[in-house]
Amino acid sequence: MTIRIGKISYWHVHAWDYTKQAQEHEDTVLAAVWDEDAERGKKAAESLNVPFFESLDDLLAQEDIDAVIVDAPTNVHRDVIIAAAKAGKHIFTEKVIAPTHKEVEEIISAVEENEVKLTVSLPRLNDGYALTIQEVLSQELLGEITYVRVRLSHNGATENWLPDHFYSLEQCGGGALIDLGCHPMYLTKLFLGQDVTGVSANFGYVTGKEVEDNAVVTLFTNSGAIGVVEAGFVNSHSPFTIEVHGTEGTLLYGTPEDKLLLRSNKSADKEEGWKEVPLYANRESAFHQWVNHIQKDTFATENVQTAVELTRLMEAANRSAKEARMVRLADLDA
Repeated sequence: MTIRIGKISYWHVHAWDYTKQAQEHEDTVLAAVWDEDAERGKKAAESLNVPFFESLDDLLAQEDIDAVIVDAPTNVHRDVIIAAAKAGKHIFTEKVIAPTHKEVEEIISAVEENEVKLTVSLPRLNDGYALTIQEVLSQELLGEITYVRVRLSHNGATENWLPDHFYSLEQCGGGALIDLGCHPMYLTKLFLGQDVTGVSANFGYVTGKEVEDNAVVTLFTNSGAIGVVEAGFVNSHSPFTIEVHGTEGTLLYGTPEDKLLLRSNKSADKEEGWKEVPLYANRESAFHQWVNHIQKDTFATENVQTAVELTRLMEAANRSAKEARMVRLADLDA
């Protein structure tokens, strides 16, 4: 079965990466383009030698389009994804699903009602280090988890290589946190292994943009375990870093080498100190998983649940920074 895909916008910086994945997958064909920026869309369609549609409704009305990849501005995700679901098109989308949990609930309802397959790009869940850390945690070698910290930062704002629209509060719903910070956010939540009860965020504006370019978020739990999420657009040599600490041990990754180091009181060789843990191979990409779900009529249940929770955490963090207070997730919809 060949899946014919319509590309919805080239707004996002990863839009061409997903285009390449669609071109390289043996069971998918990129067959059409729509873009809210007609000039950008026409140029992309011409380079791909596929039709450009001035109207999104017209693209979605094409019976030979089976699915769509959504890389439109975050603030139009709700309208675009719901329209695609109602048209019976399967959906692969860049994170976040939408800026608010209310919009996400509307999207999920439309997806379920129309029985289409939704998968969200949360790529670091599929990386070998994340899979290996989950395995170590399942063995309880760290004891009770007490602290998780994940940091991801680059120099996009200080070196001016991010597109200007990535600093639009209206289009993006935020800056460094809702873009880069999504990855440390969902990983921190995963490694904590429990529900987050409260969120406290602090944003910095180093380059004077209308969105934050420097961010730190603290996640609270009922057990007393704490998560720390860090993201920025203003750092030149900041390694992607993971720390997971527990009552019986610690895991370190990216400090700064791409090695996973473990020290545990529960290890047979605990007296030997830090030990490097071999990394699992990467799991297949979220795009490949999406194609499999379409072909096998299965659902990306875990992926979607993680993405829904991600929006809740992002919404709470944005509210916390704006109101200068800790936001309880239970009160988020109040």
